[in-house]
Amino acid sequence: MLPAGNRLRVSSDFAAVFRGPRGARAGSTLIVVHANQTDARAGQPPRVGFVVSKAVGTAVVRNRTKRRLRALMASRLALLPQGTDVVVRANPVAAQSNSHELGAELDALLGKVLARLAGGHAKASPA
Repeated sequence: MLPAGNRLRVSSDFAAVFRGPRGARAGSTLIVVHANQTDARAGQPPRVGFVVSKAVGTAVVRNRTKRRLRALMASRLALLPQGTDVVVRANPVAAQSNSHELGAELDALLGKVLARLAGGHAKASPA
């Protein structure tokens, strides 16, 4: 479980990650990772949010997918720089994937997004 201080909860915070001027994005067939850093959040702990739409499956399937992604991100919080907001969006194929596949994909995409943020690339296109 993610600590309360590391969770994105408010709709406006999600929108800021998707539309932020200094954001980056990387995607695959399983998941898409959006990240944003702002000066207003400098020095604050990183926050993570999840988007799993009805296209992924029934409520049971969506919640299982969110639980897997949440557990994977909880173990990767230390990799995120201070002041970073990350949103992980699950594509429908993610429901049939196991935690190992999701973790490998998450690692690859987080690496791309964090490199783009560090390099100053604004609104990078998906790989």
